[in-house]
Amino acid sequence: MGLLCSRQRHNQADSEENEQTAEIDRRIEQETKAEKHIQKLLLLGAGDSGKSTIFKQIKLLFQSGFDEAELKGYIPVIHANVYQTIKILHDGSKELSQNLADSSKFMVSDENKQIGEKLSEIGGRLDYPRLTKELAHEIETLWRDNAIQETYSRGNELQVPDCAHYFMENLQRLSDADYVPTKEDVLYARVRTTGVVEIQFSPVGENKKSGEVYRLFDVGGQKNERRKWIHLFEGVTAVIFCAAISEYDQTLFEDDNKNRMMETKELFEWVLKQPCFEKTSFMLFLNKFDLFEKKVLKVPLNVCAWFKDYQPVSTGKQEIEHAYEFVKKKFEELYFQSTAPDRVDRVFKIYRTSALDQKLVKKTFKLVDETLRRRNLFEAGLL
Repeated sequence: MGLLCSRQRHNQADSEENEQTAEIDRRIEQETKAEKHIQKLLLLGAGDSGKSTIFKQIKLLFQSGFDEAELKGYIPVIHANVYQTIKILHDGSKELSQNLADSSKFMVSDENKQIGEKLSEIGGRLDYPRLTKELAHEIETLWRDNAIQETYSRGNELQVPDCAHYFMENLQRLSDADYVPTKEDVLYARVRTTGVVEIQFSPVGENKKSGEVYRLFDVGGQKNERRKWIHLFEGVTAVIFCAAISEYDQTLFEDDNKNRMMETKELFEWVLKQPCFEKTSFMLFLNKFDLFEKKVLKVPLNVCAWFKDYQPVSTGKQEIEHAYEFVKKKFEELYFQSTAPDRVDRVFKIYRTSALDQKLVKKTFKLVDETLRRRNLFEAGLL
């Protein structure tokens, strides 16, 4: 009798275990099927190309955005950007005043020298203090100094971040005791991407039936981060390559002797030639157009070796468009020169973008979505 009861309990346990195993198998099968419907997008580009800003825009546009805790998490990042920026400008003014013929205009006024040294010391620390009203006032005073403004005008030589002007003009708000970053603050915040971050979204909403679902991967753009890209290259639907077209007169953060545009050219060429991207679509974002259109009328394109054959033809908006089309054509030529004959039929699209412009980013991703959906229908024989 005891043996019979024992066998019944054993059979019941086996039955329950089999049911659990079957349920796990069903879930794995469902998840595997779901995974097949998720399109994998790889966001690539050199450091400071605006990739991470695009990534944050996707979170704001097609997900729930940033909750208050996430917004507050950006406070130390934003305060660090402020301290780092004022240090770069202060130290840069000293360097320019020692090395240039018209050195006097880069010399900080006597009344601000002590403030400058203090802020430079803070900016060199590993841990930054919270931005107080007193510190904000001192930073603002130094920012208004004529020598710092002259230095800022030569920011392309000094690795001054794009967020400099925005944060310097908002110091009082950033130093409020109850400060919570806005969405715009978060978009401007600069923190170098290390490793890999990902986000899942649909450009037309959360309902998977209404459009494609994408998983977007953002990886660090600096040279020492690129070895982490390789394992992501398999099974990619499309590469979104960001090129900061405003940086044709700047050098790399990690190498002062290397022009950023030349680095972007070489990186784009290398990515195009990867064997695993034989049938992968390429979406080229010519990014930071908002900065490009301001710069190109002051700094000629031909300061960059890749653009040495550029000749201005006009002024104002007409010249901006002419310069943009020249850059676009250079990338088109590079694409076809770097693409093997058996790969020329893969999708290649170029988009003019400004990562900080939410409406433009939304419009661009809807165009990307439409392009990829059409490609899927074509491959399925439905077009």
